[in-house]
Amino acid sequence: MNRGLILRALHELWPMTLLLGLVLMAVEAALAFVLPKFGAQMSQEWLRMEFARGIMQAMLGAEIGNRIGPHMFQAMAWVHPVPLALVWAHAIISCTRVPAGEVDRGTADVLLALPVSRWEVFFSETVAWLGCGVSILCAALAGNFLGSLALLPGQRPEMSRLIIVLFNLFCLYFTVGGLAWLVSSISDRRGRAMTIVFLILLTLFLLNYLAQFWKPLESFVFLSPLYYHRPVNVFGTGAWPWKDLAVLLGAGSAMWLAGGIVFDRRDLCTV
Repeated sequence: MNRGLILRALHELWPMTLLLGLVLMAVEAALAFVLPKFGAQMSQEWLRMEFARGIMQAMLGAEIGNRIGPHMFQAMAWVHPVPLALVWAHAIISCTRVPAGEVDRGTADVLLALPVSRWEVFFSETVAWLGCGVSILCAALAGNFLGSLALLPGQRPEMSRLIIVLFNLFCLYFTVGGLAWLVSSISDRRGRAMTIVFLILLTLFLLNYLAQFWKPLESFVFLSPLYYHRPVNVFGTGAWPWKDLAVLLGAGSAMWLAGGIVFDRRDLCTV
């Protein structure tokens, strides 16, 4: 790692991280306040609506049974498409900066001419990315906590379980970033790399969603990273989902490392 490269990356990442962090905080605060109150008032009505139950089950990625509890609406704040899109956007933007972004804006030759190895560049960018990732997820946690302060004690999520969910979300964030690193390492255009990653994630998101309605897709749902991010189980039991965490970290690490190897070995020049 190189301190100068880390500071350079942080300098370029902080405005985007601050903006997305503030938006994510506001969204989480709103969802944390609205969803449990909505659940307390409407749970019985939802139990009678099979289509609504199906949508809720698809969002949570788990069977909801015959009773909708407060933990299910607490979990929805962490699987709602808007927070997920914001978290994924941060990972995609951060991890396509090098090398695709540098080549695209014509600065790759300048960066690689510095007296540092490509692996130093790779590790320095990774440290900056993960540091900013921790910041944006802490903003999400702060928003969720602030939003839940206006609720009754029985409707508030336990902080210990929130920490588990947040770590699970960080592992999901890491997996998305690993994918973005891999695609960026083989791309010369940042916009193209971001589009490819977005389309892959959209496909996997729809796979996880539609598998709840169409049985043949259940055989492939394990390919979706959302299959390993199910906060409803954590809020319900308080147990660490070690298997899910291991899969996300393993897949993310494999793609991240593959991206580093490709970046180190490929020919790069300003185009």
